Amino acid sequence: MKITGGCYCGKVRFEAEIDPDAVVICHCTDCQRLSGSPYRTTALVPRADVEITSGVTRSYWKMAESGRKREQFFCEDCGSPLFTGGEGADEDDWGIRWGMIDQRDVLPPKRQIWCRSAVPWLDEVTALPGNATE
Repeated sequence: MKITGGCYCGKVRFEAEIDPDAVVICHCTDCQRLSGSPYRTTALVPRADVEITSGVTRSYWKMAESGRKREQFFCEDCGSPLFTGGEGADEDDWGIRWGMIDQRDVLPPKRQIWCRSAVPWLDEVTALPGNATE
C-alpha cells in the first residue's frame, strides 16, 4: 500500500510502500516514554521503501529495552517523531510512526508486542464517557 505522511508542522514529508498487515502496537516502557502514551503504534517497513520527499530530520540513538540500539528520527523544527531504525542486522528494519501517516484511518494494528509492559487499564478505555469534539 502506498502511503504519505509528514510531521506536525509540515516541513518533513515522506512516501512509503508498506504492508498494512505490518502495523504493530508496542507496549514497551521505551515506547511509553517516547510517545507520552500507554503504547506506540508503528508501521514496520524496509528502509528502502521509505522516501523523505521534503524537509530535514534529526536523530539520536537509544538503547531499547530489548537491548537493540535504535535510531529515533524526528522533525528538527517541531520535534514530531517520524521513524525508527536500527544498526547492523537491524539496519534495514524501519518503523514509521503511525500518527504521522496520512492514511492512518485505514491502518489498524494487526498485533501487539511487549505486552508484559501494557498498562492494566487499557481494556477499560472504551467504557469511559467521551465527547466527540473536546
